[in-house]
Amino acid sequence: MLKRWEDLPDFMRIDEVRPYWQILERKKGQILLKRVFDFVLALILGMILCLPMFIIAILIKLDSKGPVFYRQERVTTYGRHFRIHKFRTMVTNADQIGTAVTVQGDSRITKIGAVLRRFRLDEFPQLIDVLTGDMSFVGTRPEAVKYVEQYKPEYYATLLMPAGITSEASIRYKDENRLLSAADNVDEVYMTQVLPAKMQWNLESIERFRFLREILTMFRTVLAVLGKEYG
Repeated sequence: MLKRWEDLPDFMRIDEVRPYWQILERKKGQILLKRVFDFVLALILGMILCLPMFIIAILIKLDSKGPVFYRQERVTTYGRHFRIHKFRTMVTNADQIGTAVTVQGDSRITKIGAVLRRFRLDEFPQLIDVLTGDMSFVGTRPEAVKYVEQYKPEYYATLLMPAGITSEASIRYKDENRLLSAADNVDEVYMTQVLPAKMQWNLESIERFRFLREILTMFRTVLAVLGKEYG
């Protein structure tokens, strides 16, 4: 549930965050409904997808050496760190030989990893993170710690809600790897161009937060994965 203003971490109790907190504070009932929906749906999907995920795990092990899961540290509600669950789509030492974001044609991506990324199947294990409350089905994508450390004050408002598997920003920037593929300095371009644009969508989603809007975002995500383009 949404914390009281006085209970927020010091770095979030700032003027830039307060308007967003006030919006959410008036919608506590919908936030509770969102959490119940997340837990029930994650439990149901977990049971349905158990066998497909087992098959994917085998394919990952046959395709390349290394663990089945990728467990990078990310940031969620109120700045809390957690280790995200994703199927591994890259070589095992990817973090040491490149940036925290990927580009089109990234040589670190494995063969099976390319397929998983294309259809977002690598995100199935995040059902675990939804069950534990670290994530939600809809919300700002959890960023790596090094990017959160460079947030502008207003961006901290996105930490009022759990990180999400999908979002309106994710739909619009589903092909962000293509945008970054021509960059000389991927991290710099991501922080100065891509992240600010995505954050505008994320902050607007907080301003317009409605439980039913989040259901719509989930349907739009499915259509985007199937090829529909959103401007």
